[in-house]
Parts: sequence; structure tokens; C-alpha cells
Amino acid sequence: MDKLIAIIEDEPDIIELVSINLKKASFQVEGFESAESFLRTLKKRQPDLIILDLMLPDMDGYEVCKALKSQKRYASIPIIMLTARAEETEKILGLELGADDYVTKPFSPKELVARVKAVLRRHSPKTDESIQLNIGEKIFIDTEKLEVTVNNKKIDLTPTEFKILNLLASKKGIVFSREAILEHLWGNEKIVIDRTIDVHIKHLREKLGDEARFIKNIRGMGYKIEE
Repeated sequence: MDKLIAIIEDEPDIIELVSINLKKASFQVEGFESAESFLRTLKKRQPDLIILDLMLPDMDGYEVCKALKSQKRYASIPIIMLTARAEETEKILGLELGADDYVTKPFSPKELVARVKAVLRRHSPKTDESIQLNIGEKIFIDTEKLEVTVNNKKIDLTPTEFKILNLLASKKGIVFSREAILEHLWGNEKIVIDRTIDVHIKHLREKLGDEARFIKNIRGMGYKIEE
């Protein structure tokens, strides 16, 4: 079945423009002119990706993103923010809240479709690369099920947090610079600043609890796993 893309945007013309281009790329599309109308239908059918405008009539787009990422059921749905706000601080906030990409208006519909495809590729599980990793016999990572257990208890990580932990655990003792982690996560598909990684690491450590001790911050260099 074709992937379903939800567009939450209060301008009907933009919904129509984006929908036409996504449908040409063989996506299914549903448009919503308010956050409330989208959230009402979410329990019935979850989209594979959300294109989210930040300036909605009934709810700030950041709050929509935060609400979705805080719920286990919806946290894994990738989000591309679409907005006229071009300031770097606005982009950083969106990414720190868990958005996967950030597109500013005016935009190229073809570029937006390309970004949708890129984000979906990043979220596709690679079952042929399935391996089991452990950290200090305390943290276990299942790369096929995309699950992490700490002291035999499953914890819920965002896709970005999982990828960071998996990267560090794959080469224990090796220091990964913030730039290297950014490259692993997004390649050349998104421009963000280094401290975005610090925020994700902070959230990851909070979820790992006492076992966060395995993640070491090497001042001026980056992060590593040390058992």
C-alpha cells in the first residue's frame, strides 16, 4: 500500500499544491486545515509521515509536535515542519522537539517531495542488518525490532535517540564528534547545529537512568560508550 502523508496546513492552496505533487509521486494524501481536525482522525488511521505547518489557527505547530512525540503510540511518526519562520533558533527548537526536517516557505514542491522520500528512507527498518548489541550487560539493543531494554525493562526512545545509542554502541570506546553523529543521522539532507546533538544525548541519558554512566562526554571532542 502507498504511504499515507498527512498535511496539516491552514492554507487550502498549499494543501492542494503539496497534495498534487505527492500524489504524482504515488503517495496517498490527507489534508487538514487545523490541528483539531487532524487529531480527531489520528486514532482511526495513522499517517506514515506528517507535514506540519507551525502557524495553525487553533494550536501552535510546536505544541502539536511535542504532543505527538510525547505519546508512545505516535512518537515514531516522522514530522517535517513547514513554515515561514526561517530563523535558526526556530529550526533548532523544532528539531529538538523531535521533528525530522524543516522546510521554509516559499518552497519547491519537488524539493519537499524529495525530503519526504528521504525522511521515510531514514525511518525504514533495515532487517538485513539486524544485530544484537549490549552495553555492560545492562543495556541491550535489538536493531531489528528497534527496541532497547535497560536492566530487563524496555524503554521508549525516539528514532533519533535510538540511532545515536546504536551508533555509539556499535563502536565502543570510539569517540564520535558531534559532526560525525549529525552526518550519521541526516547526512547532507539537513543543516543543524552541533548542540542539537547535546539535547538528544541529554534526553537519552534521562531515559537510561543510572546506566547513562556508560555514555561519556569527551570535552571538546564528542561522545563515546565506555564500559
